[in-house]
Amino acid sequence: MKTKLKKTIDLSKSVHEICTTYPEVIEIMKEIGFKEIANPGMLNTAGRFMTIPKGATLKKIPLERIKETFREKGFAIIE
Repeated sequence: MKTKLKKTIDLSKSVHEICTTYPEVIEIMKEIGFKEIANPGMLNTAGRFMTIPKGATLKKIPLERIKETFREKGFAIIE
């Protein structure tokens, strides 16, 4: 029997690093309002230094809403 480990998102890591580990995060972030994340060029440039909290501030998306969405999708959040 295989136990499913809970996926964790460390908010101190770059968006690029998180999306490389969990490619499904790209779709989740698009749903939240980060449309640019779907552009590989953007993910490979800005995504390398951008964190989710920084992006939330820039896009004026409440961080709590983002964290709640990830929790609903089965992710644990590390702050």
